[in-house]
Amino acid sequence: MTNRVEQTRISQLTSSYGPDEPPRLPMDFGDYLSILWRLDKHAEDGAKVKYYRRCAMALNAGLDLRGRPIARMMEITPPGQIYQQLPNAPYRESSRLLDAQDRKAAIAQLAKLREDILGIGTYHDQWPVSWPGSGIMDTELRERVFAVLFTALQGQYENFGRLLLVVDIVLSDLLLGMHQMKEISLHTLVAEYDYPNFADPKVRTSFFSESP
Repeated sequence: MTNRVEQTRISQLTSSYGPDEPPRLPMDFGDYLSILWRLDKHAEDGAKVKYYRRCAMALNAGLDLRGRPIARMMEITPPGQIYQQLPNAPYRESSRLLDAQDRKAAIAQLAKLREDILGIGTYHDQWPVSWPGSGIMDTELRERVFAVLFTALQGQYENFGRLLLVVDIVLSDLLLGMHQMKEISLHTLVAEYDYPNFADPKVRTSFFSESP
């Protein structure tokens, strides 16, 4: 069974990280990966790209990621392509090149798995036209499939979402070379590293504004 702390952690990793869903637990490398996914997801929304990039930059500093390949890659990669580039991070290091090819293959598989888990966790806005069964022409049958599918997903997702906790530990080791992820509180990020303050009306207005 998933305990309460794990449930909260999974909910945080699949949240929007927007002003209406501020993190409740200290943030770590898993949160960073989720924010990069959000940055990709909202690549066409200028306001949200600015918001999530600011979140990522604050975590770069707060988690001591500055100077590491994944931080440099995030800074130069256009939103929408960051997760695609994650497997190439090992080749941006000046050391550990001996196993770079193996790490690339593992990172590619884990990043895809992480994308799928996040996509399912936010299926209500992530699958607008491509959810399973969307090609069924018969309206009654299609709606019945959707009703059963999404009811089942809601009931089982907490168990499935636990994979995020494991995937993030392995990705941390493959991308950062550390076995224990550092964490930092939201308060410290806001106070010291310019993380967006969810209580600031200007931040809220900008986040929820429509892109031109």
